[in-house]
Amino acid sequence: MPRIPLHLPRILSLFTLLVLTAPAGLAAAEDTEYKIDYTVRFLPAEKAADVTMEVRPDTGRAKQFTFTMDPARYSGIEADEGVTIDDDQVVWMVPEDGGNFRYRYGPIDHKRDGGGYDARITEDWAILRGDDLFPAAKVRLTKGADSETRLHFELPKGWTMVDTGFGRVDNSDSFVVINAERSFDRPVGWIIAGSVGNRFERISGVELSVAAPKGSDMHRNDIVAMFTWVLPEMKRAFGHMPNKILIVGADDPMWRGGLSGPNSIYLHSGRPLISGNYTSSLVHEMVHIVTGIRDEEGYDWIPEGLAEFYAVELIRRAGGMSDERYQKVRDFMQDWSKEIETLRADDSTGKRTARAVLFFQELDAEIRDSTDDKSDIDDVSRLLMKERRVDLDDLREASESVAGGKLEAFESPLLQ
Repeated sequence: MPRIPLHLPRILSLFTLLVLTAPAGLAAAEDTEYKIDYTVRFLPAEKAADVTMEVRPDTGRAKQFTFTMDPARYSGIEADEGVTIDDDQVVWMVPEDGGNFRYRYGPIDHKRDGGGYDARITEDWAILRGDDLFPAAKVRLTKGADSETRLHFELPKGWTMVDTGFGRVDNSDSFVVINAERSFDRPVGWIIAGSVGNRFERISGVELSVAAPKGSDMHRNDIVAMFTWVLPEMKRAFGHMPNKILIVGADDPMWRGGLSGPNSIYLHSGRPLISGNYTSSLVHEMVHIVTGIRDEEGYDWIPEGLAEFYAVELIRRAGGMSDERYQKVRDFMQDWSKEIETLRADDSTGKRTARAVLFFQELDAEIRDSTDDKSDIDDVSRLLMKERRVDLDDLREASESVAGGKLEAFESPLLQ
Protein backbone atom coordinates (compact mmCIF):
# COMPACT_ATOMS: atom_id res chain seq x y z
CA MET A 1 0.00 0.00 0.00
CA PRO A 2 1.49 3.41 -0.90
CA ARG A 3 2.39 5.58 2.08
CA ILE A 4 0.34 8.76 2.53
CA PRO A 5 2.56 11.88 2.51
CA LEU A 6 2.63 13.87 5.74
CA HIS A 7 1.49 17.00 3.89
CA LEU A 8 -1.77 15.29 2.92
CA PRO A 9 -3.60 16.41 6.13
CA ARG A 10 -3.12 20.04 4.96
CA ILE A 11 -4.73 19.18 1.63
CA LEU A 12 -7.57 17.43 3.45
CA SER A 13 -8.01 20.46 5.71
CA LEU A 14 -8.41 22.67 2.62
CA PHE A 15 -10.91 20.19 1.21
CA THR A 16 -12.84 20.25 4.50
CA LEU A 17 -12.93 24.05 4.37
CA LEU A 18 -14.39 23.93 0.86
CA VAL A 19 -17.05 21.48 1.98
CA LEU A 20 -17.98 23.60 5.00
CA THR A 21 -18.33 26.71 2.85
CA ALA A 22 -20.32 24.96 0.12
CA PRO A 23 -24.05 25.72 -0.29
CA ALA A 24 -26.08 24.25 2.58
CA GLY A 25 -28.08 21.95 0.35
CA LEU A 26 -24.94 20.32 -1.04
CA ALA A 27 -23.53 19.50 2.42
CA ALA A 28 -26.88 18.28 3.72
CA ALA A 29 -27.19 15.73 0.92
CA GLU A 30 -24.69 13.45 2.70
CA ASP A 31 -25.64 14.45 6.28
CA THR A 32 -28.26 11.94 7.42
CA GLU A 33 -28.94 10.35 10.78
CA TYR A 34 -30.60 7.37 12.39
CA LYS A 35 -31.27 7.10 16.12
CA ILE A 36 -30.19 4.48 18.66
CA ASP A 37 -31.31 4.36 22.29
CA TYR A 38 -29.65 1.78 24.54
CA THR A 39 -31.30 1.00 27.87
CA VAL A 40 -29.40 -1.07 30.47
CA ARG A 41 -30.96 -2.68 33.55
CA PHE A 42 -28.48 -4.28 35.96
CA LEU A 43 -29.54 -7.51 37.68
CA PRO A 44 -27.19 -8.09 40.67
CA ALA A 45 -28.88 -11.32 41.80
CA GLU A 46 -28.45 -12.84 38.32
CA LYS A 47 -24.91 -11.39 37.85
CA ALA A 48 -26.20 -10.00 34.57
CA ALA A 49 -27.72 -7.03 32.74
CA ASP A 50 -30.67 -6.75 30.39
CA VAL A 51 -30.09 -4.55 27.35
CA THR A 52 -32.59 -3.07 24.92
CA MET A 53 -31.39 -1.42 21.72
CA GLU A 54 -34.05 0.73 20.07
CA VAL A 55 -33.28 1.79 16.50
CA ARG A 56 -35.37 4.39 14.67
CA PRO A 57 -35.00 5.99 11.26
CA ASP A 58 -34.66 9.73 10.86
CA THR A 59 -33.20 11.36 7.75
CA GLY A 60 -31.21 8.12 7.35
CA ARG A 61 -31.83 4.50 8.27
CA ALA A 62 -29.99 1.44 9.60
CA LYS A 63 -31.05 -1.56 7.55
CA GLN A 64 -29.15 -4.46 9.12
CA PHE A 65 -26.92 -5.25 12.10
CA THR A 66 -24.70 -8.34 12.14
CA PHE A 67 -23.47 -8.98 15.70
CA THR A 68 -20.88 -11.39 17.04
CA MET A 69 -22.44 -12.66 20.30
CA ASP A 70 -20.84 -15.51 22.24
CA PRO A 71 -23.68 -17.81 23.42
CA ALA A 72 -21.79 -18.27 26.71
CA ARG A 73 -22.26 -14.56 27.45
CA TYR A 74 -25.35 -13.42 25.53
CA SER A 75 -28.76 -15.04 25.94
CA GLY A 76 -32.45 -14.28 25.43
CA ILE A 77 -31.68 -12.67 22.08
CA GLU A 78 -34.84 -11.41 20.38
CA ALA A 79 -36.33 -8.53 18.44
CA ASP A 80 -39.73 -7.29 17.35
CA GLU A 81 -38.98 -9.09 14.08
CA GLY A 82 -36.17 -9.98 11.71
CA VAL A 83 -33.64 -11.87 13.89
CA THR A 84 -31.70 -14.94 12.75
CA ILE A 85 -29.10 -16.70 14.93
CA ASP A 86 -26.30 -18.98 13.70
CA ASP A 87 -23.96 -19.92 16.56
CA ASP A 88 -22.30 -16.61 17.54
CA GLN A 89 -23.50 -14.70 14.46
CA VAL A 90 -26.71 -12.75 15.02
CA VAL A 91 -28.34 -10.86 12.14
CA TRP A 92 -31.08 -8.31 12.76
CA MET A 93 -32.95 -6.98 9.74
CA VAL A 94 -34.30 -3.69 11.07
CA PRO A 95 -37.94 -2.94 10.11
CA GLU A 96 -38.34 0.15 7.95
CA ASP A 97 -40.02 2.06 10.76
CA GLY A 98 -37.46 0.86 13.34
CA GLY A 99 -37.73 -1.58 16.21
CA ASN A 100 -36.22 -3.05 19.39
CA PHE A 101 -33.44 -5.61 19.80
CA ARG A 102 -33.08 -7.25 23.23
CA TYR A 103 -30.68 -9.59 25.02
CA ARG A 104 -29.20 -10.48 28.40
CA TYR A 105 -25.47 -10.15 29.05
CA GLY A 106 -23.98 -12.34 31.76
CA PRO A 107 -22.31 -13.48 33.75
CA ILE A 108 -20.73 -10.04 34.09
CA ASP A 109 -18.02 -11.33 36.44
CA HIS A 110 -14.79 -12.07 34.59
CA LYS A 111 -11.39 -13.07 35.98
CA ARG A 112 -8.10 -12.46 34.21
CA ASP A 113 -5.63 -15.30 33.72
CA GLY A 114 -3.31 -13.84 36.35
CA GLY A 115 -6.10 -13.58 38.92
CA GLY A 116 -8.44 -10.79 39.89
CA TYR A 117 -11.60 -9.53 38.20
CA ASP A 118 -11.55 -7.03 35.35
CA ALA A 119 -15.38 -7.00 35.40
CA ARG A 120 -17.61 -7.60 38.39
CA ILE A 121 -21.10 -7.03 39.73
CA THR A 122 -22.06 -7.25 43.40
CA GLU A 123 -25.24 -6.41 45.30
CA ASP A 124 -23.97 -2.84 45.61
CA TRP A 125 -22.04 -1.98 42.44
CA ALA A 126 -20.82 -2.98 39.00
CA ILE A 127 -17.65 -2.25 37.03
CA LEU A 128 -17.38 -3.48 33.44
CA ARG A 129 -16.56 -2.41 29.89
CA GLY A 130 -19.10 -1.29 27.35
CA ASP A 131 -17.02 -3.19 24.78
CA ASP A 132 -18.40 -6.38 26.38
CA LEU A 133 -21.90 -5.20 27.30
CA PHE A 134 -22.61 -3.92 23.78
CA PRO A 135 -21.37 -6.35 21.10
CA ALA A 136 -19.56 -5.17 17.98
CA ALA A 137 -21.56 -5.13 14.77
CA LYS A 138 -21.31 -4.71 11.03
CA VAL A 139 -24.02 -2.31 9.91
CA ARG A 140 -25.73 -1.74 6.56
CA LEU A 141 -26.98 1.84 6.27
CA THR A 142 -28.58 4.18 3.81
CA LYS A 143 -25.95 6.31 2.08
CA GLY A 144 -24.15 8.73 4.39
CA ALA A 145 -26.14 7.78 7.49
CA ASP A 146 -24.60 8.31 10.93
CA SER A 147 -26.04 7.35 14.30
CA GLU A 148 -27.29 9.68 17.01
CA THR A 149 -26.90 7.48 20.07
CA ARG A 150 -28.09 7.80 23.66
CA LEU A 151 -27.29 5.45 26.53
CA HIS A 152 -29.76 5.10 29.42
CA PHE A 153 -29.56 3.17 32.71
CA GLU A 154 -32.28 1.88 35.02
CA LEU A 155 -30.52 1.29 38.36
CA PRO A 156 -31.48 -1.23 41.03
CA LYS A 157 -32.95 0.05 44.30
CA GLY A 158 -30.21 1.54 46.49
CA TRP A 159 -27.82 2.21 43.60
CA THR A 160 -27.14 5.93 43.61
CA MET A 161 -25.20 6.72 40.44
CA VAL A 162 -23.74 5.56 37.15
CA ASP A 163 -20.94 7.05 35.09
CA THR A 164 -19.25 6.45 31.75
CA GLY A 165 -16.64 8.16 29.61
CA PHE A 166 -19.41 9.97 27.70
CA GLY A 167 -21.09 13.28 28.43
CA ARG A 168 -24.10 13.16 30.75
CA VAL A 169 -27.51 14.45 29.67
CA ASP A 170 -28.24 17.12 32.30
CA ASN A 171 -28.32 15.42 35.73
CA SER A 172 -29.87 12.19 34.48
CA ASP A 173 -28.60 8.62 34.17
CA SER A 174 -28.38 9.07 30.39
CA PHE A 175 -25.36 9.81 28.21
CA VAL A 176 -24.63 11.09 24.69
CA VAL A 177 -22.49 8.52 22.87
CA ILE A 178 -20.16 9.95 20.23
CA ASN A 179 -17.49 8.14 18.22
CA ALA A 180 -16.47 10.49 15.43
CA GLU A 181 -14.60 7.75 13.55
CA ARG A 182 -17.62 5.46 13.10
CA SER A 183 -21.13 5.63 11.67
CA PHE A 184 -22.30 3.26 14.45
CA ASP A 185 -21.73 4.96 17.82
CA ARG A 186 -21.21 1.97 20.11
CA PRO A 187 -20.91 2.76 23.86
CA VAL A 188 -17.41 1.37 24.53
CA GLY A 189 -15.14 2.11 27.49
CA TRP A 190 -15.46 1.66 31.25
CA ILE A 191 -18.77 1.84 33.14
CA ILE A 192 -19.28 2.07 36.90
CA ALA A 193 -22.64 2.00 38.67
CA GLY A 194 -24.05 1.46 42.13
CA SER A 195 -23.32 2.80 45.59
CA VAL A 196 -20.39 4.80 44.31
CA GLY A 197 -18.41 7.79 45.52
CA ASN A 198 -16.90 10.14 42.95
CA ARG A 199 -15.08 13.41 42.45
CA PHE A 200 -15.58 15.78 39.53
CA GLU A 201 -13.21 18.50 38.37
CA ARG A 202 -12.85 20.43 35.13
CA ILE A 203 -9.16 20.78 34.28
CA SER A 204 -7.79 22.29 31.04
CA GLY A 205 -11.19 21.86 29.41
CA VAL A 206 -11.47 18.20 30.44
CA GLU A 207 -14.28 16.94 32.70
CA LEU A 208 -12.39 14.56 34.97
CA SER A 209 -14.49 12.05 36.93
CA VAL A 210 -12.91 9.70 39.49
CA ALA A 211 -15.24 7.03 40.83
CA ALA A 212 -15.07 3.92 43.02
CA PRO A 213 -17.42 1.91 45.24
CA LYS A 214 -18.10 3.63 48.56
CA GLY A 215 -15.77 2.37 51.28
CA SER A 216 -12.96 1.46 48.88
CA ASP A 217 -9.39 2.72 49.27
CA MET A 218 -9.44 4.67 46.00
CA HIS A 219 -7.62 7.98 46.55
CA ARG A 220 -10.04 10.10 44.54
CA ASN A 221 -8.83 13.49 45.79
CA ASP A 222 -5.17 12.57 45.26
CA ILE A 223 -5.89 11.59 41.65
CA VAL A 224 -7.72 14.86 41.00
CA ALA A 225 -4.84 16.80 42.58
CA MET A 226 -2.21 15.02 40.47
CA PHE A 227 -4.06 15.72 37.23
CA THR A 228 -4.53 19.36 38.24
CA TRP A 229 -0.79 19.58 37.54
CA VAL A 230 -0.39 16.98 34.80
CA LEU A 231 -3.39 17.62 32.50
CA PRO A 232 -2.27 21.18 31.57
CA GLU A 233 1.12 19.75 30.55
CA MET A 234 -0.64 17.02 28.59
CA LYS A 235 -2.72 19.60 26.74
CA ARG A 236 0.43 21.58 25.88
CA ALA A 237 2.08 18.41 24.58
CA PHE A 238 -0.77 16.98 22.51
CA GLY A 239 -3.11 19.90 21.80
CA HIS A 240 -6.33 17.97 21.44
CA MET A 241 -7.94 16.62 24.62
CA PRO A 242 -11.12 14.58 25.19
CA ASN A 243 -14.13 16.39 26.61
CA LYS A 244 -14.41 13.85 29.43
CA ILE A 245 -12.27 11.18 31.06
CA LEU A 246 -13.58 8.69 33.62
CA ILE A 247 -11.23 6.92 36.04
CA VAL A 248 -12.74 3.96 37.91
CA GLY A 249 -11.22 1.74 40.56
CA ALA A 250 -11.95 -0.77 43.31
CA ASP A 251 -10.26 -2.92 45.95
CA ASP A 252 -9.51 -6.67 45.84
CA PRO A 253 -10.65 -9.00 44.42
CA MET A 254 -10.51 -6.70 41.37
CA TRP A 255 -7.45 -7.08 39.15
CA ARG A 256 -4.40 -5.30 40.56
CA GLY A 257 -3.48 -3.41 37.42
CA GLY A 258 -4.56 -0.65 35.07
CA LEU A 259 -6.35 -0.68 31.71
CA SER A 260 -7.39 2.17 29.43
CA GLY A 261 -10.45 2.29 27.21
CA PRO A 262 -12.04 5.02 25.12
CA ASN A 263 -12.22 8.12 27.36
CA SER A 264 -11.84 5.95 30.47
CA ILE A 265 -9.35 4.13 32.70
CA TYR A 266 -9.57 1.32 35.23
CA LEU A 267 -6.97 1.40 38.02
CA HIS A 268 -6.93 -0.86 41.09
CA SER A 269 -7.30 1.28 44.20
CA GLY A 270 -4.06 -0.14 45.65
CA ARG A 271 -1.86 0.98 42.76
CA PRO A 272 0.41 3.94 43.56
CA LEU A 273 -0.11 7.13 41.58
CA ILE A 274 3.66 7.32 41.11
CA SER A 275 5.70 4.13 41.45
CA GLY A 276 9.04 3.62 43.13
CA ASN A 277 10.89 4.15 39.84
CA TYR A 278 8.97 7.42 39.29
CA THR A 279 6.77 6.25 36.45
CA SER A 280 2.98 6.34 36.70
CA SER A 281 0.55 3.69 35.46
CA LEU A 282 -2.23 6.26 35.62
CA VAL A 283 -0.43 8.86 33.48
CA HIS A 284 0.70 6.05 31.13
CA GLU A 285 -2.92 4.98 30.52
CA MET A 286 -4.04 8.60 30.21
CA VAL A 287 -1.51 9.12 27.39
CA HIS A 288 -3.01 6.14 25.54
CA ILE A 289 -6.46 7.73 25.81
CA VAL A 290 -5.42 11.21 24.68
CA THR A 291 -3.12 10.23 21.80
CA GLY A 292 -5.05 7.22 20.50
CA ILE A 293 -1.78 5.96 18.98
CA ARG A 294 -1.81 2.22 18.30
CA ASP A 295 0.68 -0.12 16.72
CA GLU A 296 0.88 -2.01 13.50
CA GLU A 297 1.82 -5.65 14.13
CA GLY A 298 5.26 -5.98 15.71
CA TYR A 299 5.56 -2.34 16.74
CA ASP A 300 3.86 -2.33 20.15
CA TRP A 301 6.99 -0.65 21.54
CA ILE A 302 6.03 2.60 19.84
CA PRO A 303 2.72 3.36 21.64
CA GLU A 304 3.89 1.64 24.85
CA GLY A 305 7.27 3.37 24.82
CA LEU A 306 5.72 6.77 24.10
CA ALA A 307 3.15 6.33 26.88
CA GLU A 308 5.87 5.39 29.37
CA PHE A 309 8.14 8.19 28.11
CA TYR A 310 5.39 10.71 28.84
CA ALA A 311 4.53 9.04 32.15
CA VAL A 312 7.96 10.27 33.27
CA GLU A 313 8.26 13.41 31.15
CA LEU A 314 4.89 14.98 32.01
CA ILE A 315 5.48 14.56 35.74
CA ARG A 316 8.87 16.18 35.25
CA ARG A 317 7.40 19.08 33.29
CA ALA A 318 4.72 19.57 35.95
CA GLY A 319 7.44 20.06 38.56
CA GLY A 320 7.03 16.67 40.20
CA MET A 321 10.58 15.50 39.49
CA SER A 322 13.98 17.14 39.90
CA ASP A 323 16.74 16.86 37.31
CA GLU A 324 18.63 14.60 39.73
CA ARG A 325 15.63 12.28 40.07
CA TYR A 326 15.14 12.27 36.30
CA GLN A 327 18.73 11.08 35.83
CA LYS A 328 18.21 8.34 38.42
CA VAL A 329 15.16 7.16 36.48
CA ARG A 330 17.26 7.04 33.30
CA ASP A 331 20.02 5.14 35.10
CA PHE A 332 17.52 2.61 36.41
CA MET A 333 15.98 2.05 32.97
CA GLN A 334 19.39 1.67 31.33
CA ASP A 335 20.46 -0.96 33.85
CA TRP A 336 17.13 -2.80 33.80
CA SER A 337 16.89 -2.96 29.99
CA LYS A 338 20.54 -3.66 29.14
CA GLU A 339 19.72 -7.20 27.94
CA ILE A 340 17.25 -5.97 25.29
CA GLU A 341 18.68 -6.42 21.79
CA THR A 342 15.64 -5.43 19.71
CA LEU A 343 12.57 -3.32 20.34
CA ARG A 344 10.41 -5.16 17.84
CA ALA A 345 7.92 -7.62 19.38
CA ASP A 346 4.19 -8.28 19.34
CA ASP A 347 3.89 -7.17 22.97
CA SER A 348 6.11 -4.61 24.66
CA THR A 349 6.29 -4.88 28.44
CA GLY A 350 8.76 -4.33 31.26
CA LYS A 351 12.36 -4.18 30.09
CA ARG A 352 11.53 -3.68 26.40
CA THR A 353 9.27 -0.73 27.17
CA ALA A 354 11.96 0.75 29.42
CA ARG A 355 14.46 0.53 26.54
CA ALA A 356 11.90 2.17 24.26
CA VAL A 357 11.66 5.06 26.73
CA LEU A 358 15.41 5.59 26.45
CA PHE A 359 15.10 5.58 22.66
CA PHE A 360 12.42 8.28 22.77
CA GLN A 361 14.48 10.36 25.22
CA GLU A 362 17.44 10.17 22.82
CA LEU A 363 15.18 10.96 19.85
CA ASP A 364 13.72 13.97 21.65
CA ALA A 365 17.21 15.28 22.49
CA GLU A 366 18.38 14.89 18.87
CA ILE A 367 15.31 16.70 17.48
CA ARG A 368 15.79 19.56 19.95
CA ASP A 369 19.45 19.81 19.03
CA SER A 370 18.85 19.79 15.27
CA THR A 371 16.12 22.45 15.48
CA ASP A 372 17.73 24.72 18.11
CA ASP A 373 14.91 23.76 20.52
CA LYS A 374 12.21 24.96 18.13
CA SER A 375 10.74 21.45 17.86
CA ASP A 376 10.65 18.33 20.00
CA ILE A 377 9.00 14.95 20.38
CA ASP A 378 5.61 16.58 21.08
CA ASP A 379 5.52 17.65 17.42
CA VAL A 380 6.21 14.05 16.41
CA SER A 381 3.46 12.74 18.69
CA ARG A 382 0.92 15.12 17.17
CA LEU A 383 1.72 13.82 13.69
CA LEU A 384 1.40 10.21 14.87
CA MET A 385 -1.96 11.04 16.48
CA LYS A 386 -3.25 11.81 12.99
CA GLU A 387 -1.99 8.45 11.69
CA ARG A 388 -3.44 6.50 14.67
CA ARG A 389 -1.95 3.09 13.69
CA VAL A 390 1.79 3.43 13.31
CA ASP A 391 4.92 1.45 12.48
CA LEU A 392 8.62 2.31 12.33
CA ASP A 393 8.35 3.99 8.93
CA ASP A 394 5.60 6.28 10.25
CA LEU A 395 7.72 7.17 13.28
CA ARG A 396 10.81 7.83 11.14
CA GLU A 397 8.90 9.92 8.59
CA ALA A 398 7.22 12.02 11.28
CA SER A 399 10.46 12.54 13.22
CA GLU A 400 12.54 13.50 10.20
CA SER A 401 9.79 15.80 8.97
CA VAL A 402 9.89 17.63 12.31
CA ALA A 403 13.70 17.64 12.48
CA GLY A 404 14.13 18.66 8.85
CA GLY A 405 16.51 15.83 7.96
CA LYS A 406 17.92 12.40 8.80
CA LEU A 407 18.29 11.39 12.44
CA GLU A 408 21.00 9.14 13.88
CA ALA A 409 18.55 7.62 16.38
CA PHE A 410 17.08 5.53 13.56
CA GLU A 411 20.43 3.90 12.87
CA SER A 412 20.21 2.06 16.21
CA PRO A 413 20.57 -1.76 15.96
CA LEU A 414 17.59 -1.95 18.35
CA LEU A 415 15.34 -1.06 15.40
CA GLN A 416 16.60 -3.77 13.07
